[in-house]
Amino acid sequence: MAHLHVIGQQEDQPDWEAYPSRVQFSWLYLLSALSALRGAMFYRIGVGGWEMWMVGAGMLVGCAAILRRWAHYEITRDQIIVRNGYTGREIQSILFIDIREVMVRQGIIARFFGTGTLDIHSRTNDRLLSLRGVSDPEEVKIRIEALAWKRHRTARTSQPASA
Repeated sequence: MAHLHVIGQQEDQPDWEAYPSRVQFSWLYLLSALSALRGAMFYRIGVGGWEMWMVGAGMLVGCAAILRRWAHYEITRDQIIVRNGYTGREIQSILFIDIREVMVRQGIIARFFGTGTLDIHSRTNDRLLSLRGVSDPEEVKIRIEALAWKRHRTARTSQPASA
């Protein structure tokens, strides 16, 4: 879900925000499907206990839905923020002027589905901010690097010249 920056928009409004992709939790969906398949098979051949397999499948899908909304990623004018998706409380953040490097990590499955993890390294200390399950991670990386470059350039030009 991408948002364009609108003239007159409040400064605390995010320029970009997203939840982790559903693909990030594909392993839970796979386990749920296997559980439901086993429950259906037990039901079909008349073996008891099929109800619990179906309940388990539903619980796995519920866990995936809950975990997906746990983290909410935002890119604002000055920083990148990871918030709790339920409470809105800030979990971790990094200012653009403090960004040293942005790296994309993708496995084979993530590359196939167009998702990945963005690792954002800090300049001042060895802090790491990870945005997991980001759709189109290369595009988001370019956006972050452009904003970081702009903030660094603005910070350098606004510093008074030393005599």
